[in-house]
Amino acid sequence: MMRKIEWNGLLIVSGLLFSLPAFSQQTWIRNYGGAGDDLGLSVQQTSDGGYIVTGYTNSFGNGNQVYLIKTNASGDTLWTKTYGGTRDDGGYSVQQTQDGSYIVAGYTNSFGSGSQVYFIKTNASGDTLWTRAYGGARDDAGFSVQQTQDMGYIVAGRTISFGDSFQVYLIKTNTLGDTLWTRAYGGADWDEGFSVQQTQDTGYIIAGYSRSIAQVYLIKTNARGDTLWTRHYGGAGDDGGRAVLQTQDGGFIVVGWSFSLGNFNQVYLIKTNAGGDTLWTRTYGGTDNEVGYSVRQTQDGGFIIAGYTWSFGNGSQVYLIKTNASGDTLWTRTYGGASLDGGWSVQQTSDGGYIIAGGTISFGDTLGDVYLIKTDANGNVGVEVSPSHESRVTSYKATPNPFTSFARVLGHSSDRFALYDISGRKVGSYMGDRIGFDLSSGIYFLKPGSQDAKLLRIVKLK
Repeated sequence: MMRKIEWNGLLIVSGLLFSLPAFSQQTWIRNYGGAGDDLGLSVQQTSDGGYIVTGYTNSFGNGNQVYLIKTNASGDTLWTKTYGGTRDDGGYSVQQTQDGSYIVAGYTNSFGSGSQVYFIKTNASGDTLWTRAYGGARDDAGFSVQQTQDMGYIVAGRTISFGDSFQVYLIKTNTLGDTLWTRAYGGADWDEGFSVQQTQDTGYIIAGYSRSIAQVYLIKTNARGDTLWTRHYGGAGDDGGRAVLQTQDGGFIVVGWSFSLGNFNQVYLIKTNAGGDTLWTRTYGGTDNEVGYSVRQTQDGGFIIAGYTWSFGNGSQVYLIKTNASGDTLWTRTYGGASLDGGWSVQQTSDGGYIIAGGTISFGDTLGDVYLIKTDANGNVGVEVSPSHESRVTSYKATPNPFTSFARVLGHSSDRFALYDISGRKVGSYMGDRIGFDLSSGIYFLKPGSQDAKLLRIVKLK
């Protein structure tokens, strides 16, 4: 089930104007899920211009299940799938493979003893081709997956099945998901690997958290998983890494959180050379808690970061940060309402904008929905207007507005109105009486036949 939502002034804090549905970059916001707790943890733009999202849902099936959502370029649902058994399962990472299929890594409590790494390969329609579970009899999970140059796969996560404490867990498989080798890395305390990428030399870079010393943990291996070097970053507080990628210069960029460099957690960005030596670090945030979950290098050589912030707005909000190549802030955006919202995954899209996946409790069902946000190149979501159109005077209004059943338009009741959704698509035509009775909840714009009035924004609640 999909709902379309956007509250002007609450959701976008960058002063957007909403008017005629005409813009060069498609922007929209969607949420997906049911009556239970749903969350989006990973998103990727697909070869057809749409998007694939994974996370978990307990709205459909028994307990939490892996949740896979395929949308078109406008965020409209093409299909959804759930995977798992009768217990607690979830997906943390998704990628489209070179054959147009999908791979998902996560965790399962339904198959095997204890929690295991859960690996799913589907076809282009989301139908299961095979599944694998890796680990032992205790608590293991996969947080990141990538297809490798040999058409196999690499999965990073954590394991406590093969030692006395959690360790970073790295699994290399062939094309069918059969294990070629596994490695565990860490110290005497809790260590986890949240992100893995194959590097230019066919080895691997892994970022995570080392509770052994409460710092960001970066591991560089060769193609067989043998450690070449490890690095720790941070101070005397609690710091951790959530995502890593190799940059255009052969070095690495890591994002996560730092409690060492202020009174609260802040988004922590670390740029290293190819040997893991620090070139520079940056922190972002305000006077409350922030975390960065995802980072990508952008077309201009800078970086885009997604996470959450408690410093700006009411409650927790999705936090989007755009920097230059030196990590200096170019702009920031927040999205969300008065409750709990956050961003877990971001990617620059083919049109130069950004796609963000996460979760929202502010909009949709109170237990939480998958949250998907498509922005333009400046992080804006909305419709641009010309000053001349914005200055036009409207002489009609909708009542009640917001509404739950339908609204009546006063002042132009005899006019025919074109109705547009937030992405600028025309979704119908109405007379002034009883508008919106057949709409799903969300924000819409009415354009009257009269040419001397601006658009009227109407909001339908659940």
